Amino acid sequence: EKRTVTQIEKSGYPDSIYINAAKIFQGIRTEKSEDKSQVRYGDNSESPMVAFKDEHSRRASYELAFNALKYQDLLEEILLDSKVYPCYSIPDELTSLLVVMLYDLQDRKFQKQKIFAEEEVVAEVQEIGHYLYSYRTKLAAALARCRIKYDALSIEYFLPETVWKQEQRASALPACFWINTLKISLEDVIRDLEMKGFTKVESVSDFDHYTYAVDQHCHDVLVFPSSLREELLNLDLFADCKLLLQ
Repeated sequence: EKRTVTQIEKSGYPDSIYINAAKIFQGIRTEKSEDKSQVRYGDNSESPMVAFKDEHSRRASYELAFNALKYQDLLEEILLDSKVYPCYSIPDELTSLLVVMLYDLQDRKFQKQKIFAEEEVVAEVQEIGHYLYSYRTKLAAALARCRIKYDALSIEYFLPETVWKQEQRASALPACFWINTLKISLEDVIRDLEMKGFTKVESVSDFDHYTYAVDQHCHDVLVFPSSLREELLNLDLFADCKLLLQ
């Protein structure tokens, strides 16, 4: 079966999301035996405190951390093959940050990160970001060698077939949002969506991009096309917790 991958242009994240993603990844990463692991991580015996600015930040942090986990072996191989790791100016405690930021760098095709002017700057993130970007050519070459070595058209091909198929099925499912009736009514949500150009349809079979349907069994649940998931997460309705992603 031929795999197809939809490409979405990426621009990076604010520093706080990299820090939170690194803390999450540190707690969930695959631990390897001393004789097999050439990449050293700091001690993760204590669960680090993670503070999220809002729901969007929380979701982005977890998504970045779990993407780094899925490709942990590949990311470590890229670091070692490119000779970017080990770097003696980067302590083991920041290896998780190095890995999650490497995942994001390759995800945006080794392009420069967007500047988030209103966000707080974190020195460790800036340091590692500049370090990785300065070696972007070597890192991209190491990724290319891995793809040739494993006959992979893209990094998605490094996932086991079962995991890849699960992700394809999940990405095709309609996006379901609960209406937080403590903050807003169904009528007000519909009015807000219509002002933003959305059209109500009877069922998911009638979906045509900027459309939505009210769930037939739960009238406080709205269903949207899967292609709108990321766009919906940027709506004020979601940021204000008036709509909650199922």
